Amino acid sequence: MPQTKLIILDRDGVINHDSADFIKSPDEWLPIEGSMEAIARLNQAGYVVVVATNQSGVSRKLFDMETLNAIHQKMHHAAQQVGATIDAVFFCPHAADSNCDCRKPKPGMIREIASRYDIELKGVPVVGDSLRDLQAGFILGCEPHLVLTGKGESTLAAGGLPPGATVHSNLSDMVSHLLSAEEA
Repeated sequence: MPQTKLIILDRDGVINHDSADFIKSPDEWLPIEGSMEAIARLNQAGYVVVVATNQSGVSRKLFDMETLNAIHQKMHHAAQQVGATIDAVFFCPHAADSNCDCRKPKPGMIREIASRYDIELKGVPVVGDSLRDLQAGFILGCEPHLVLTGKGESTLAAGGLPPGATVHSNLSDMVSHLLSAEEA
């Protein structure tokens, strides 16, 4: 049986515009231009698209689970409007000081994705705008991709990217890179 083609995307700063004050409502969730179409291109190329996102705003009581679900429903609806599917959303609701294993940069959430999809992570693209997004996947063998949207430019400027990380201007450029590499 062929290996599932899987890609793991961070949410805020990769798919949608980020905010230093958190995305606390569906109204604040705004897709980055071209991100939904990029997800559609991934689907058309046979990729299972999974989102892995830290959402400490839940534990900080900035929003509740019902609101988080409404935000994700808006994201799924925006994807569907362009013929795209986000297959699953994994999230960590814990605060940074909770010492859980699911909060990126720890690998628990990525490990859970691998378990759920029964997939080896070696070479699976993980796309983020922060170092912790890349570290969480890299430690398990994922291929790290930094996008310069969201916190990406400051992440790049700070340095310390995992070995082999590639840098892209946005998710759309990352997907073009990935799909053209597959064709080669």
